[in-house]
Amino acid sequence: MTSTVVAGIDGSAASTAAARWAAEEAVRRGASLRLVHAWPWLTDGVSSFAEPDDLPAAAQRTLAEAADGIRADHPDLAVQTDAVLDAPVDGLVAAAADADLLVLGSRGHGGFAGLLLGSVSMAVAGRSPVPVVVVREAGSPGAAEVVVGVDAHAPEEEVLAFAFREAALRGARLRAVHGWDLPPLFGYAGGAVPAAEVDQLEALEAKLLSLALAGQRERHPGVAVVEDVRLGAARGLVESSAGAALVVVGRRGRAVEFGPRLGRVAHAALHHAEAPVAVVPHG
Repeated sequence: MTSTVVAGIDGSAASTAAARWAAEEAVRRGASLRLVHAWPWLTDGVSSFAEPDDLPAAAQRTLAEAADGIRADHPDLAVQTDAVLDAPVDGLVAAAADADLLVLGSRGHGGFAGLLLGSVSMAVAGRSPVPVVVVREAGSPGAAEVVVGVDAHAPEEEVLAFAFREAALRGARLRAVHGWDLPPLFGYAGGAVPAAEVDQLEALEAKLLSLALAGQRERHPGVAVVEDVRLGAARGLVESSAGAALVVVGRRGRAVEFGPRLGRVAHAALHHAEAPVAVVPHG
């Protein structure tokens, strides 16, 4: 069965950029593209809210404009459009159920100008059953790297497998970034930490990263890998995003007390990375 990439569309510039990114990804994967417009009350640009009966006309106009632009750039790509009368988060999460990947813009019509990431994108990234890519920046043309955040102490194979595949699809190098922090006892010592001890700890972290990557490196021998060990997980990942084609982070898939949540590293990447960010559920 042909794989499918889904892109959320709401007529905003951000969603249009996301749809174009999704189209390129679908072409790389040999997949079809499905454009989905989900909103409980669709505005037609005149009234604040449209009645449900206005859904087909308003939604189909938005979808048709996006689909026409994509077909002009990718005439051989199979493009499907769907309008869903549902809340954006629920509608997009449901649409992702049968897809391989869901792609969203960073902020749609409902966002505030001062926010880097809209509430819909954040909520969907935390609930989607499949990987979600949030596109704020298009990524550097011809970027040579895919960046993945790795917890070398508890590596997640789903996240690593996704990152290696994305690097292979692009013929790109994979930069595996493992951020680590000094053990708490150093914070209580008062004064500078001896450089020799920091070097020893970093060498241990580097060894753990190599072990974490070993399985996927064996499965993807054609992917060149840079092992990057840094102090500070979130900061290191954001710094590495400059000039990257894609940043990959993980998110626990199982429910917690208030539903699935994004960890601090994924949260930082979504808000501050300078490239599209893929959030991959795991566990």
